[in-house]
Amino acid sequence: RPWATFLTDAFSRRFLAVYLTFDPPSYRSCMMVLRECVRRHHRLPQIVVVDGGPEFGSVYFETLLARYECTKKTRPAAQPRFGSVCERLFGTTNTRFVHNLVGNTQILQNVRQVTRAVDPKEHARWTLSRLYVRLCEWAYEVYDTIEHPALGTSPREAFVAGLVQSGQRPHRLILYDEDFRMFTLPTTRKGTAMLQPRLGLKINHIFYWSEAFVDPEVERTQVPVRYDPFDAGLAYAFVKGRWVRCISEHHARFAGRSEREIRLASVELHRQNQRCAQQLTVTARKLADFLASLEAEEVLLDQRLRDAAAKDVFAVIVGGRVDDRGQLPPFVASALGDESKSQALAQRMDGDQASGEGALIMYEDY
Repeated sequence: RPWATFLTDAFSRRFLAVYLTFDPPSYRSCMMVLRECVRRHHRLPQIVVVDGGPEFGSVYFETLLARYECTKKTRPAAQPRFGSVCERLFGTTNTRFVHNLVGNTQILQNVRQVTRAVDPKEHARWTLSRLYVRLCEWAYEVYDTIEHPALGTSPREAFVAGLVQSGQRPHRLILYDEDFRMFTLPTTRKGTAMLQPRLGLKINHIFYWSEAFVDPEVERTQVPVRYDPFDAGLAYAFVKGRWVRCISEHHARFAGRSEREIRLASVELHRQNQRCAQQLTVTARKLADFLASLEAEEVLLDQRLRDAAAKDVFAVIVGGRVDDRGQLPPFVASALGDESKSQALAQRMDGDQASGEGALIMYEDY
């Protein structure tokens, strides 16, 4: 079953961003939904209220919020009324959208009524990417324009009215550029890695190399690094004032492998060697050989299918089919007041987005 992550505005009950994945909740989903919020609205909320889930305590998640001056508030445990707005939104999504889909699991609440003719598994039709497109259409266009009983108006109208009353704050705008995308990627425990001559940077047991490392001035220095948890074949290093893309050793085998799949492979390697009473030091070579083996195919097949579905969702997000990413939201244009400034900022944002078209997408602590 897929997991949905919602970022909502408590005042207007509006969906700010939606993210869907087969992987369980983690820091990846949290950071991905923040990335989607900036892609759609060019800003982040000033205050983010979360529950006590471990994914919200991630260093990466808190660092991203701190970088853009967002305050994180954790709602009290065992007091459900503090989460009523968000939980009600999940209930509305189920009753108005999910329960109307072919293959929904509502009938499983009473398993004695389930026969082969009505078993949801026999009626599964939706792929993750198609479901994500329709969920976004419902959240951003249908739910957003229907009158909310608690507001007396639609969430979209309440959102716009709130901006008119309290101000649009154009100084809070965030460009969806390379710097922002890098802050949504995780880093190592130290945040840096030693650049070793002829070997490169070692990140999560794997060496990465770039032509920028040939410079003798950067050898044997600590370099800030970021890695893409959805593609172990690539990483990023901050060298001489710019981010450079690095290629992993055994790139053909690591390319397209997610961080979660690599961790599952490492655990399986340790388990096999403990069974044989052998000590094992995990190396990139051993991981690459294991990923190409038949045993890995059996152990990691489910995770590879989840990752393949997630890539389809990324294609929807980056491709801009969910909404028109090339335009500034109307409230941003009105906030700037000057039409020429609005067009200039829109062109700048378009250029930043176009330059990062090939950039990798991220993100799950378990």
